Amino acid sequence: MMTQNYDQYTSTDQEVWQTLFDRQTHQLPGLASTAFINGVSDIGFKRDEIPRFSEINKVLKEKTGWGIYAVPGLIPNRDFFEALKHRLFPATTWFRKPDQLDYLEEPDMFHDVFGHVPLLTNQPFCNYLTGLSKIALDHIDNDDAIELISRLYWYTVEFGLIKEPSGLKIYGSGILSSAGESPFSLSDKPKRVEFSVDDILRTPYIKDRFQEKYWVIQSYDDLYSSVPEIREKIEALLKTGVRF
Repeated sequence: MMTQNYDQYTSTDQEVWQTLFDRQTHQLPGLASTAFINGVSDIGFKRDEIPRFSEINKVLKEKTGWGIYAVPGLIPNRDFFEALKHRLFPATTWFRKPDQLDYLEEPDMFHDVFGHVPLLTNQPFCNYLTGLSKIALDHIDNDDAIELISRLYWYTVEFGLIKEPSGLKIYGSGILSSAGESPFSLSDKPKRVEFSVDDILRTPYIKDRFQEKYWVIQSYDDLYSSVPEIREKIEALLKTGVRF
């Protein structure tokens, strides 16, 4: 299994982490979900030190039984969902360059660790990830099924919003790790609608610009309780042969 190899990080990598960390921790209070903010505190991120996976795993194991492990970048679908099934989140170890601070096509360590790890301290959210992984693995050789599951993952785990007593907040890692999309997602520019499995399954995801539409959950339990519906509707769509 690949290891983090902490000594490989350069001073430039440390500066990129600090720049991105400072930028996001400055603007996210008031924008990010309570669970994310609490997770950042629990994990104990430091602005002047790239996180060590071994230290993160001590916290996650105690909180939810989860952990992260090092991967070189994007990994095959089967490997990804097998990891989630076993309560492990794949996290890449490489960093974007200083000229890539505002846009990056493939997720780097800041996205994977700062964006994803804090919510791995939230049990209902983790249960949702496990639930999705089991559906995916049951249909892992069906490209249509994986596409549909990817849309659910994209519009919840990566780009989801949650309604809290104090107002709309961000829980999606793709937003939380983006300086531009964080304020945009809560502005009056995009469309925001109530979480709907049907609606999301019919919506291809967007990779090259800010999202046009965000789905809002009421709680993380909403996500986990939607897993049976997700399975039922995906399997129904597969039987009809309808493609979106």
